[in-house]
Amino acid sequence: MKRLMPALLALLALLPLLTWQAASAADDTALWAGLRAGTHVALMRHAQAPGVGDPSGFRLDDCRTQRNLSAEGKRQAARAGALFREHGIARATVYSSQWCRCLDTAAGLGLGPATPEPSLNSFFENAGQEKAQTELVLGLIGRHPSGTPLVMVTHQVNITALIGGYVESGEIVVVRARDGKLELAGRIRPAL
Repeated sequence: MKRLMPALLALLALLPLLTWQAASAADDTALWAGLRAGTHVALMRHAQAPGVGDPSGFRLDDCRTQRNLSAEGKRQAARAGALFREHGIARATVYSSQWCRCLDTAAGLGLGPATPEPSLNSFFENAGQEKAQTELVLGLIGRHPSGTPLVMVTHQVNITALIGGYVESGEIVVVRARDGKLELAGRIRPAL
């Protein structure tokens, strides 16, 4: 009995962690089910692109003037796409900011062609655009037919304006539209 006591205590110490992992798996199952059904929306911050903001001389029509995905960012986008397929989503309606790092992330997902969407463009350098662009994105989400998975690839400032919180490079924030606002359903951390 004395020998079993340390093992029993160690097992009891692990119980909260095992319970949390089971709850987390159930939460993830619900997120993926909502995404498959089109009742939830995936807001994804572009994958890893070194730096902050945009370089001086930035031009929307020239990727060479922009921050672009690193090799790890490209792998991260591909892994995120594989995660969608692993959870039963092989095709989706995909909208992307017109920035190259977002378009490249969207293409790397491999879920179908990405439609460039100006309302998803970064307003990091022009905070005055936040309200108008956020309303346009909410309208786009509201018009999307349920039953079809929806993925929107954008920037940290845009997602923060939509959900009120920070998001990592490559992170997917899962939301539900309720009464013209977005309700956070959960997060899918970037595949590292």
